Amino acid sequence: MPIPARDSIFTHMRATAKRAFLRVSVPLVCLTAPATATAQNVFASTHSATLPTAAATGAGTVLFEISHRFGYLSDGAGDLWGLDGFVLGRLGLAFAPHDHFALGILRSNSTDNLEFNARVAGLAFEAPTGSVEFAVQTGVAWNLQEEEGDDHGGHQHIPPPGGGPDGGSGDDDIAEANEMQAYAQFIANAMFARRLALGVVPTLLWNPRIKSHDPETTVSLGLTGQLYLDRTWSLFGEWILSRSREDQEYDSGSFGLEIGTGGHFFKLLVTNQHQMNPTQTLAGAAEDFLDPGTWRFGFNIERRLGGVYNQK
Repeated sequence: MPIPARDSIFTHMRATAKRAFLRVSVPLVCLTAPATATAQNVFASTHSATLPTAAATGAGTVLFEISHRFGYLSDGAGDLWGLDGFVLGRLGLAFAPHDHFALGILRSNSTDNLEFNARVAGLAFEAPTGSVEFAVQTGVAWNLQEEEGDDHGGHQHIPPPGGGPDGGSGDDDIAEANEMQAYAQFIANAMFARRLALGVVPTLLWNPRIKSHDPETTVSLGLTGQLYLDRTWSLFGEWILSRSREDQEYDSGSFGLEIGTGGHFFKLLVTNQHQMNPTQTLAGAAEDFLDPGTWRFGFNIERRLGGVYNQK
């Protein structure tokens, strides 16, 4: 029997090794390769109630947001469960010049808080339990309200007495030199069983209490979750663990219902936190979420314009 030539044996061995390598490496690459910036495999929208998610946006996408917080649900039918009277609003606009990068601006009429932020997202991979995504976000804010108790011309943008830091504790005024705040966040999201999205948002926050004349740096931890019932309806909740300080003694909590239709997200929620901008909500709440008498109704509307959107 003729003996195969040495070169032919090596050629056969190289071909066999190549096939074995491909059979092993291709699944590994599929498992660990970053997802595209528009995949959004975990959370569909870029925010929960107030906490950000790691959902990326496609290049050229414009994000528009309008949010409101009202009075106490416990006020009953006489005040339309808080809808008559007290109201705070927030407007947000962001643009993504790149699949992994977005710039935004937020404006809340609570202390006239104006924020500029930047966000980097798009790192994602498939784990055995489901999709995992990461993002980072940072922002700088200024509180431009000129004096304590400014009610914006009688439009009742200030909570009732004792209803939060905007109402004023009377201990000191907002220091003009202490109007600036800043934060940096790391965002990690994971999907379980294709329906349950969970997120953790550790945050470094500078100057959490603008009424204090001695700014400090503190850490808060945001936790968020969302249960997707189908392509349209989902339930969500969030909790922000923060250090207790005057006028901000309690953690912020929220829960509600999200309706997603294409690039439009409509959230109905209940919360103990009347403020909405990050430097405000991350610092704590003035009232205890565990007391249902502190619950307020609110809503968020987020709209995506342009770019590419993949619905869950």
